[in-house]
Amino acid sequence: MDPTHQGPEEYGRDGHAPRSRPSRDPLSPDFGQHAPALARTVRLVAGEHLLTVNPVDGSEIELSPPTERPEPPARRTPEERAEADHAARPPAPAGPARPEQPLLGRQEEREQLVRLLARGRSVRLTGPSGSGRTSLLDLVAEDCEDLAPDGVIRLTGHRRTTADLLHDLFHTVYDAPLRRPDDDELRALVREIGAVVVVDDLEFGGAELDELLDATPECAFLLGATPDTPPPTADSAVAEVALSGLDRAGGVEVIERAVGRVLTEEEANWAGDLWFESEGLPLRFVQAGALLRQRDRLSADAVVVDEFGVFEDARPFTAPPADAPAGEAEEIPLPSLGEAAAPAPLLAARLSASARAALRFAVALGGEVPHQAHLPALVGDTHADAALGELAACGLVSPVGARYRLAAGVRAQLEAAGYADDATDRARTAARHYAWWAGHPSVTPARVCAEADAVLAALAVTVPETERAAEGERATAVELARTAAPAFAAGLHWGAWEQALHEGAEAARLAGESADRAYFHHELGVLALCTGQLDRARSELEASIGLRGSLADKRGTTAGRRALALVADRSGDVPGLVVAAPGEEAPDARREDPSSPPRGITAVLPSAPPTGPTVVTGRPAAAPRAHRGRGGLRGLARRNLVAAGAGALLVAVLGTVVTLGATSGNDPNRPSDTVGVNPTAGTGLGGDDLGGDDPGGDTGAGDTGYATSAPTDPGPDGTMGTSDDPTPTGPAEPSPGASSSQGSGSGDPSPSPTGSPSASQSPRPSTTPSGTTSESPSDTPSPSASETGSDPTGLPSESAPSSAADSFSSAPVGSASPSGALSSDPDPLI
Repeated sequence: MDPTHQGPEEYGRDGHAPRSRPSRDPLSPDFGQHAPALARTVRLVAGEHLLTVNPVDGSEIELSPPTERPEPPARRTPEERAEADHAARPPAPAGPARPEQPLLGRQEEREQLVRLLARGRSVRLTGPSGSGRTSLLDLVAEDCEDLAPDGVIRLTGHRRTTADLLHDLFHTVYDAPLRRPDDDELRALVREIGAVVVVDDLEFGGAELDELLDATPECAFLLGATPDTPPPTADSAVAEVALSGLDRAGGVEVIERAVGRVLTEEEANWAGDLWFESEGLPLRFVQAGALLRQRDRLSADAVVVDEFGVFEDARPFTAPPADAPAGEAEEIPLPSLGEAAAPAPLLAARLSASARAALRFAVALGGEVPHQAHLPALVGDTHADAALGELAACGLVSPVGARYRLAAGVRAQLEAAGYADDATDRARTAARHYAWWAGHPSVTPARVCAEADAVLAALAVTVPETERAAEGERATAVELARTAAPAFAAGLHWGAWEQALHEGAEAARLAGESADRAYFHHELGVLALCTGQLDRARSELEASIGLRGSLADKRGTTAGRRALALVADRSGDVPGLVVAAPGEEAPDARREDPSSPPRGITAVLPSAPPTGPTVVTGRPAAAPRAHRGRGGLRGLARRNLVAAGAGALLVAVLGTVVTLGATSGNDPNRPSDTVGVNPTAGTGLGGDDLGGDDPGGDTGAGDTGYATSAPTDPGPDGTMGTSDDPTPTGPAEPSPGASSSQGSGSGDPSPSPTGSPSASQSPRPSTTPSGTTSESPSDTPSPSASETGSDPTGLPSESAPSSAADSFSSAPVGSASPSGALSSDPDPLI
C-alpha cells in the first residue's frame, strides 16, 4: 500500500482524515494520545521584509506583500507608558519589604541635574561603581515626570548599542508588537518623541553618542556612566556632572541607618578608618552596616537564634561561658579593616545556604544573578527565591536595568574565597535549566529576552567546554542556543539573537553537529539580510546551503535558496548578457539584464567584418564577489547599452536580408523568389557546408548561403504534397502574406504532381556520437539533398516565424565565412 495514500474504510480509514488512536490507559478512555508539541513559529515585520521565525528548519524571509504591511504605529497612552516604566525596573526581592533609605549628601547634584534637564540640556552623570549613581538617577527621574510630553523613559545601556537604544526607545513610546522598523523608518519615528530619557550604565560615547543624540532632537538625555566610559565629543553639548564620595559624617549616618541604632565610640572610629580607605563610596558603608547588623544578631542570645532558626545552617555558634550571666549576649569582635574593605566573603559566610549557592551561580555566570524565580530550580530549595532579598540587603548585588548583578568588586572577592571552584559545573547546570525553560511552550519570548544576560553568560561559559556528544544526543550549549535564539528573534532582542547564533555555531562546530551548524549559519544569513548586510548574508547562506546539501536536508536547503535569491535580488545580481569574441569563452562578469536568453541557448549574430560573428551567451553562473552589490545608475546604464546593442544588431540583420534580395539578378532560382520565410542553415552532407559543393546535389542557393526550394501545386484536395515518411513532424504554419514553399527534387522549377516533403515535414534528424547528422533509417541508400527534395542542410525546419526577427532568432548555430556562406557548428545546441 502506498504510505502517502490512505486505505479503504475496512482498514480503519475513511480516506479523508486519520482517526485518533485509542488511549492505552483503561482509566481514561476518553483521552487520546498527547500530540507532539508544535514548534512555535512567529511572524514578524522587519522593515520591508516578512520574517517567519522557524526554530526547526530555519527562519523564512520574503518581501512583505502589500496586504501584510502594518499600519503606522500608535503612541502608547500614559497608563501604558507607566506600565512599561514599571517593567523596566528590577523586581522587588521576595521576603519582607525593606524600608526605603533616603539618599544622603546628594541634594546639590540632584538640583543641578533637574535644572539642566528643564532647559532641554542633555547631562552625563559620571561616578564610579558603588557611588550611588543609580539611586540618584531614580530620584531625578521622579522630579522630571512633567517636563516632557512623553514623560520619563528609563532605559539601560548595559551591553546596548546605539541601534539597540533607539529600538528600545521606539517600543517604549509606540505600540508596535512583532514589528521592527528599518533604519529610515525608525529614525523618522523616534525624531517625533519628546521625553526625558534616563539611560544608566551607558557603555559608549564619542561618535556613537552623537548619533544617538542627533536621532532624537526632541529628547533630553540623563546619562549615567563610569569614569572609564568614552566621553562625549566637544560638539555634543552634553553637560558633565561628576559624582564624588560622601563625607565622614555622611558615611557614619549610612551605617547607623543600616544598623538601626547609634554607633558606639569604637564602631565610630572603625567607620572613620573605613571612610578613609573607601574614599567615601556609599556601597562600602552599606556593606559595613550589614556587617554590624550581622554582628548584632550573632551576639544575641543563643535561645533566640534557636527559636527563629535564622543562621542555623550558616556557621556554628559558640556557647556562652558557664559563669556568664543569663541572657547576656556574646561579645563578637569588630571586623578588621581588611575584612571591611573586602567584606563579600564574610558577609556570604553568614548568609543562608541558598543565598551562598545563588552567589556561586552568579560567580559562574560572570556576575549575572539568575532571576529569583529560577533560584529554586537551580539551588534545589523551594524557598531559595528569598535568597535575593538577603543578597540585596547586604549590598552584594545591585540593580542593572530590570535585573540584578553582583555589586562592584564582589565577584573578585568571592573568586578569591573559592566560590569559583565549581564554576564550570554550575554554568553547565544553569545552561541545562535555561535550555529546558526557554523551549517550554508556556514561556513567552519576552520572558526569555528579560533573562537574556544570564542565558548568554551560560552560553559563553559552556561553549569552550563543548565536546562531541554521544550519538542521538545534543551538546548542552547547542541545545541552549537552539532554544534561546528563536525566542530572542521573536522578542525583538536582536543583539542577543546574534550573540546566541555565534555561540551556537561555534558549539556545533566543536560538537561535530553539521545539521545544527547549518541552522545557525542560515539564521545568521537571515539576520544579516534583515539588517542590510548583503555580503555577509550571502556568505552565511551559502555555507548553510552547502552543509544542508551534504545532509540531504531538502526543506532546509529550500529555505536557504529562497533567502539567497532574495539577497541576489536586493544586491542586483540578476543574470544578464555577456559578450565574447569568436573562439573565446565569455568571462565571468556581472550580468544585470533580466531578459537574458535561457541557459544553453546561443545566438549567432552575423557581422560585416570578416573576423567572424559576436557570440552572445546567457551565463547563469555566479558573478565574482568583487562586483556584487553594485547597482543603481551603473546597472541601469549597462542594461540600456545591452538593449541598444541588440536593437542595432537586429536592424543590421534586417538590412542585410533586404539588400541581398534587392541586388540579386533575374535568375529564376534567385533567393528572393525561392527562399522561404524560415531559411535554415545547417550541416550539409559533407559535414561542414551547405552541400553546394557536394557532387550530385544542387542547392540553388547561389552565393547567399541560404537553402532554396521550388513551389509545388496543391493536390486534388487542395493541400500540399505529403511525404512518404511515416512519422512527419507536421505541416508548417506560414505567416500571413507569406507563401509556402517546398524543395525541388533536381532543381527543376516545374511543379511536381506528387509533391515533395517540405522542410517542416522532413524527418527529425538524430545526432550520432561523432557529431554528424543522419536521417531516419530506411532500406535504400540515403539520397542527396537535391534528390530528396528536403532542405539541403539536413536539419528539420520548425514552424515558420512571423517576422524576419523570428527568422533570425531561429537560425541554428553557425558562423559567416568571408564569402557569405554560413558554416554550422559541429555540435549544435538544441
